[in-house]
Amino acid sequence: MESARTPAAGTARAQLTERDLELLAFIAEHRIVLAYQVRRFLGASSSVAYARLRALSAAGLVRQRKALYGHPSCYQATSQGIGAAGRSYRAQEIDYGRLQHDLGLASLWLAARAGTFGPFQSLISERAMRSSDASAANALGKASTAGAPAGADQYGYDDSRQGVRLGGVGERGRERLHYPDLLLVTPQGKRIALELELTSKGAARREKILMGYAFDRKIDAVVYLVRDLPIGRKIRDSARRLGISDLVHVQLIKGLPRPMGPSRQPSRSAVRRPQEQAR
Repeated sequence: MESARTPAAGTARAQLTERDLELLAFIAEHRIVLAYQVRRFLGASSSVAYARLRALSAAGLVRQRKALYGHPSCYQATSQGIGAAGRSYRAQEIDYGRLQHDLGLASLWLAARAGTFGPFQSLISERAMRSSDASAANALGKASTAGAPAGADQYGYDDSRQGVRLGGVGERGRERLHYPDLLLVTPQGKRIALELELTSKGAARREKILMGYAFDRKIDAVVYLVRDLPIGRKIRDSARRLGISDLVHVQLIKGLPRPMGPSRQPSRSAVRRPQEQAR
């Protein structure tokens, strides 16, 4: 994968305007986006959004994909585009099993950016959190099984890690981590994990994640955004069984997009501000 330091990425970056770079960073921050999400990001007309997408596609920085027959085209940043945006993510193929969720993440980020969840100091995407942890792990090499990771306190707690520890080991022998769909940091420094829950997880998996949040000192509140009441009830029931109802909050989002269709940004009245819940 080309990085931002390669000649190709550097040349592409030099030819872009500041607005182009902002748009490219938005596309790179998400695995996949739709044109109407680009239009919302730019705050411009459809013709302007499509013109910018065509220009980025012609430069080899963005690729247009037809994800499903009869539905709007999707857009992804290429390896060169990701590098030009100053990111170190890998370019990915469309994961059709996650397609609706991945498209929902772009809308969730846009809603948070617009202030739907209240004022914020920063928004950190799942891709950014995973990339940060992967870079740190690669820099440190394989940690000694006898010692705590660098940056950990006497109990082995690592404040520098972005992921929520689930216990056990996963891929490549590394500890199993869970990442929220979006992390909102308030002006007061509160860290609110936002989870877009479109389908119901099994109880064991759901409660393992909830327990991970319960033991993570960095997380002040977890807000599950659901479209269906039954999913919300299951999350509340699990939180109650685990004794963490004060940490976990469920909000019904009526304006959440359906598969591949146009969405409406959730209104402020549709979601209570998570900062108020975290106090």
